[in-house]
Amino acid sequence: MSDNEGKKRSSVAEDIAQSAAEATLALNPIVGMAGRDVLKASATVMRAMATQPEKMARQWLDLAGEFTNILTNSSTTEPDAKDRRFADKAWQKNPLNKALMQSYLAWQKAVAQTVEEMDLSEREAAQARLVSSIFTDAMAPSNMLWTNPTALKTLVDTGGLSAVSGLKNFFDDMTKNGGLPSSVDASKFKVGENLATSPGHVIFKNEVLELIHYTANTEMVHPKPFMLVPPQINKYYSVDLAPEKSMIQFLLSQGIQPYCISWRNPTADQRDWTLATYIEALDEAVEAAMAITGEKSVNMMGSCSGGITLSAYTAWLAAQNKSKKINSLVLAVCVLNTAAESDSDFAALVSPESVMLAKQASATRGVLDGQDMAKMFAWMRPNDLIWNYWVNNYLLGNKPPAFDVLYWNADTTRLPAGLHADFLDMIFTNPFMNPNTLSLNGHPVDMTKVKHDTMIIAGTTDHITPWKAVYETARIFGDDTQFILSNSGHLQSLLNPPGNPKSWYVGGLAKSDSPDEWAETAVKKEGSWWLKWGKFLQERSGEPVKAPKQPGNKKYPSLGPAPGTYIFEE
Repeated sequence: MSDNEGKKRSSVAEDIAQSAAEATLALNPIVGMAGRDVLKASATVMRAMATQPEKMARQWLDLAGEFTNILTNSSTTEPDAKDRRFADKAWQKNPLNKALMQSYLAWQKAVAQTVEEMDLSEREAAQARLVSSIFTDAMAPSNMLWTNPTALKTLVDTGGLSAVSGLKNFFDDMTKNGGLPSSVDASKFKVGENLATSPGHVIFKNEVLELIHYTANTEMVHPKPFMLVPPQINKYYSVDLAPEKSMIQFLLSQGIQPYCISWRNPTADQRDWTLATYIEALDEAVEAAMAITGEKSVNMMGSCSGGITLSAYTAWLAAQNKSKKINSLVLAVCVLNTAAESDSDFAALVSPESVMLAKQASATRGVLDGQDMAKMFAWMRPNDLIWNYWVNNYLLGNKPPAFDVLYWNADTTRLPAGLHADFLDMIFTNPFMNPNTLSLNGHPVDMTKVKHDTMIIAGTTDHITPWKAVYETARIFGDDTQFILSNSGHLQSLLNPPGNPKSWYVGGLAKSDSPDEWAETAVKKEGSWWLKWGKFLQERSGEPVKAPKQPGNKKYPSLGPAPGTYIFEE
């Protein structure tokens, strides 16, 4: 290897590490975070501080010294350049504001260092970091009207109207948004009008799903169908937002025939739906797509929990010697090895007891409510997903932004108790790594029997499915698996169309045992990974034929236009 090649590869690894450093490893939101967990972790912190006073004393003496520096205007404490809480220049120009900001940052640092120096077990230390960070984030002066210079100026400039608007926003959120600050101005969007607008037809429907076939906009198309399996946790239209970032529109432009699953939003009446229920419903959709196109197999893509479902489906088929139904696989932001994401502070709250309580809660109600999952997601990144909107909506009295991704994110769905329980069990059984620990209607899951051309996509700053854990998914499918690491977060890493000047990705075969080793040898590419994805599908979709003139066929006629009816069920 030449010196230039070595430096280039080292630079790629550094880019990945720098980007990933912003990610927060996260507990699976299907477990939840109960108040008792927080209280227990808080008690651990207090007990450790009481029994190790010398470590506390050292940190607080250092803090007292820093307070002296702040008062004499000689402190060098500064917020991180990416910390948006203190972006207003008033935090620097006004001596009182600057002293307040520096005092808070010094205190926050002292708390964090105290926790790090305590003699705690690995699990207790993770719990302590989690609780202390949530507490110190909440106490930021930017979160309070009387200590936020931007909010005070706005209050004066508007003659108090910002406070009136803020109170109105607050009460609206308390009554209509489950107590969370709204993240999006929902009045600006409507599914079927300015979201999920790609022309298509529902050509199959059962109790669990609708199957949408999108209308070709090219004269020639590749004959093999490409089926997208979205997460059950949100509605499917993340793949079809604004036209310029619609995955569906891109696929159509490449001559691919996209079919998309639209899951039904279950109620307590569907509490008994399990993973096996979803697998069998998915198989019916695959049969319909093959019958319509005359093909003997399909290419498939699953993201997040949809990827878990799709992976289980591949193993279910393999157990029945029916693997030929699937021609190739694409899995996006999907963690199959649950042990790979256990190294996190949120995961420290996951225990057999917490999982049992989560099961009992959904079994009692029949479903895991989408609002509960939204709260869990929010507390994974409170500064970005709670306090940011708290300041904007309540202290400044503004409406939340009108952003299609945020609207989709807020359009939550439920999980039936049966499926929720199956997902929870996977945390400890790790069935994709341990053959025959999961059975689907009598057919054991054994990923060693799954052999398909596979592409895996991850995001560098994904806080829900960290990229290194997603790399472990790629390793399950073997050395020939293509691994793509896109430079963004959980959803934005997928919505990364050509033409975005900030896009880059790193790609290579998943031959290395560890993700760090892979990063050292992978190749960085400027631009969107979609072009590589499109070529991957074209090469596995057959020679082009004339595009179909009508949706479906005699057995599977159109049941109505896209986006279907299940998407509108509340």
